[in-house]
Amino acid sequence: MAPKFREGDAVVAFSGKWVSWAHTAVAYSAFIGALVTGLSLHYKKIVENEYYGYPQEWFPSVSATIGDRYPERAVFQFFIAMTSGPRFLLVFLWYILTARSNSNLPKIVAGVGVFRTLSCGGWTYVTSTDDHGWHDIFMISYLVATLPWTLGCLALSPNNTKALKYRKLMAGSFFGTLVPLIYFFIQHKIHKVPGAYTIYAFFEWALILFDVGFDAVTALDFAGFELVVRDLSGSSRGKSKQVADDVLEKEYVHNKSISELEDSPAFRKDKPIGNVFGSGLLWTEALDAIADTYNGYVFWSMLTSLGLTVWYFPLWHMGISGYEVMVMCTVSPFLLVNTSMRSLIIRNVRLVHSVSLSGLLAFLVTTPEIRLFAVGLGVSMSCLAWSATWYAEGPQVTRLESRILAWSIGLIASTTAKFAFWTNNPIWPIMHAENGGWNKLGLVLAVLAILRSTKVPYYTRGGVDLAVRPQTSSSLASLGLAGLLFGMHSLLSDSSTMILWVWEGFPVRGPIAANGVLTIAAMSGGVLLGMFYPELVTSWTSLLLAGVGAFILVNHHNWFGYMGALLLATYLMGIAKPLISSAVLHGPRTFGLGFLVYNVMVLAHVWVVAYAFVPGGPLMREHTDWVMTATVLFLAAGVYALPKAANGSKQRPRSTKNTLNRSASYYTYVLLLIQLTALVISYLRFPTNDYVPYHRDEKVITAGIWTIHFSLDNDMWSSERRVRDLIKELEVDVIGLLESDLQRIIMGNRDTTQYLAEDLGMYVDYGPGPNKHTWGAALLSRFPIINSTHHLLPSPVGELAPAIHATLDAYGELIDVVVFHSGQDEDPEDRRLQSEYLARLMRESPRPLILLSYLVVKPGEGNYHTYVGDKSGMKDIDPSDWDRWCEYILYKGIRRSGYARVSRSTITDTELQVGKFIVGQPESSNEQISEGQVPEGLRFPSMFRGQGVRDHRYHVFAEPRYFD
Repeated sequence: MAPKFREGDAVVAFSGKWVSWAHTAVAYSAFIGALVTGLSLHYKKIVENEYYGYPQEWFPSVSATIGDRYPERAVFQFFIAMTSGPRFLLVFLWYILTARSNSNLPKIVAGVGVFRTLSCGGWTYVTSTDDHGWHDIFMISYLVATLPWTLGCLALSPNNTKALKYRKLMAGSFFGTLVPLIYFFIQHKIHKVPGAYTIYAFFEWALILFDVGFDAVTALDFAGFELVVRDLSGSSRGKSKQVADDVLEKEYVHNKSISELEDSPAFRKDKPIGNVFGSGLLWTEALDAIADTYNGYVFWSMLTSLGLTVWYFPLWHMGISGYEVMVMCTVSPFLLVNTSMRSLIIRNVRLVHSVSLSGLLAFLVTTPEIRLFAVGLGVSMSCLAWSATWYAEGPQVTRLESRILAWSIGLIASTTAKFAFWTNNPIWPIMHAENGGWNKLGLVLAVLAILRSTKVPYYTRGGVDLAVRPQTSSSLASLGLAGLLFGMHSLLSDSSTMILWVWEGFPVRGPIAANGVLTIAAMSGGVLLGMFYPELVTSWTSLLLAGVGAFILVNHHNWFGYMGALLLATYLMGIAKPLISSAVLHGPRTFGLGFLVYNVMVLAHVWVVAYAFVPGGPLMREHTDWVMTATVLFLAAGVYALPKAANGSKQRPRSTKNTLNRSASYYTYVLLLIQLTALVISYLRFPTNDYVPYHRDEKVITAGIWTIHFSLDNDMWSSERRVRDLIKELEVDVIGLLESDLQRIIMGNRDTTQYLAEDLGMYVDYGPGPNKHTWGAALLSRFPIINSTHHLLPSPVGELAPAIHATLDAYGELIDVVVFHSGQDEDPEDRRLQSEYLARLMRESPRPLILLSYLVVKPGEGNYHTYVGDKSGMKDIDPSDWDRWCEYILYKGIRRSGYARVSRSTITDTELQVGKFIVGQPESSNEQISEGQVPEGLRFPSMFRGQGVRDHRYHVFAEPRYFD
């Protein structure tokens, strides 16, 4: 913006740096003034939290200081109101300083700055007491906007070495402080460590200092500005009585020329990131990027649903069903080997993409077999369409790399969508409106995206006429593509998969599901590395680091294991562009063979846990390490097959590089938007840990056991919400869930317990992770879980038997709960060894104990006497119930007051068993009493009597049983 000069007297003139200093002084005064006032008047009240007070906690948090207490709140709001003027002016001056005719980034950063200022006013003047919902919305908006504001200011920083140094220092300190801040918040909220909130408070105050300090650095940039108020009408000398005639004019004088600013490090054209943000923004190209990314999202949504719909059939057949052959539908890219077929597909790629939408339309089909075929057709056509698109765009480097970026970011979008929907993808064919699906909206957007992004490539035969062919084998390139596809699908298609790999139980020593935003951030970082520094991700050093990350993930747990997971995630996303570009150069056969080897890896990934049900299973038993090693070796083969030019972009013509950088800018914005969305989701999903049981006055524990059949109901629909409804209506405080490990490709990389825990308000132990090779056991509790240990019981022949041994804080007393799933009926020796192991575990517990189990035994026969009796010290909840085979509830050292069996409807193949126990009272007799003799708070809900609701009713003995 060119400065504008007008004749008139200069009434006031001052340096622009005083705008920054005024903003800094008033902003700090708001927080410090509230702190001093609070410490002086309400010290012990503002240091107190929900768990501890003074002296365990001795310094207040920011929120406690500026909250609802008078006069602290008034002091804070007074100074924040004064801050608004300098704040808006600061944002405006920053825009004036950085505005350039060939870039839209300054406008975007200025818009973010205004939005951030308005949201600050929102959470300042609408407190959580006034309206908790709107307060959180304003606060989240402010925090989310901080990231683009900070990064945008860094990208636009003028050539001022001192200012850039301090700006980086403040930004680095701000984001670096988030790590210990989150750590001590978890220590306080989850572990309830005395004094942790005080340490958290110091880091929270540090964020305020760094946040305001970051903007204070603008004083160094604004020193070259002079703000002038000119009197054009002579009003200041009394020539006019009309105040409305006063005219305010600001004059901005740059101490550095525009050309000097454009030569600054942030804008230098030889810098990849500066080149990206220095390009202009065309909305047509932005829409193209969004449409391409959504197509990538649809691809990953359909691919991740294929194994899930295939899995339904062996699940009900309890073995090979024949429908497993549908996994081979992904090898459709072999059709590209034929020249005529390839040309036909490339010319009609829009039609192929459109046919692939059968995978999204499948939710309209109620028959499971036909729905599977619809999904298979969709996946087959989608694999074919994307392979054809990549190959056809081979001669156009910019377009090819844009397509690969869209496909990669599509995976991040799919993972983020699952993060928002508790590991379910809202457009999967197992979803519909009743269980939380957004299928119709997803389908409409997919149609629009295809119409927008699918164009007939310039080269309808594809990249077959490239002048230089790689000297390496195309088979090696196929192995690299297979390793990439398998690694991305098995580890990155859900943000919590690798978190559950490293989960070890309570007390929490590693990441939880809400930390999935870190997985998404690592994936996004990998895409950016591959985008801007391909020579880095294609180096052997990077491959070695990825191998180290894989080793750490497989062999370690908690935060250290998760660090290996993040390292591997970053590499997988970064190497995608080089490996797919290499596959294009090696010819169309590469894609078909790559998907074929990927399918073999998927089967191996299943064999390691399903070894008891598949041919050749014992060979792969529990060998996840072999699968991971093969993945890394395949990636190494792909890196070896890379053409020399793939190690960098220096050989590209300047025009191609500029076009690529402009294109990359749009995908960077899309990636940033997805990451901000993930941050909001993480904030909203963080557990509150303030859960309470249903009947506190009676000191009752209502405990249940249920085999949920991998959360697929009898008609192939996701069953989480139906499971939730029954647990809630039965007022269950503690429940063991079996067949709950869904973090595999064939099960959609899901986790039902996340939704149940967050919706029902329960603590959750996910149980042994997917790398422990079990079918899953999980524990949800409304009582705090003090400690939990995972066990893998002896299984020399059959499937592994998982168990969780947890200690709960129930009404101030420690109560043990064990969740257990024994081996199959076909393996009697396994079950005998498991019964002895579990009996010893229960006998050695010095506390009252409740067993929620799946025992595979008839009452009074065989191993029943090991589980019940002197060997274990346990009692059966109802010794007279002879009609049982799998589910059992046992107990010791606590009074049992009731027992009920509730029919499953079509949710699963097993009923829900529930028992009521009274804490602090000794064991009682087996004498049954009528419900009329039972206090209201100890009764089971009456809604399940007779015909019940939704086909759930008390069955076997038609009503609950109560005991004296």
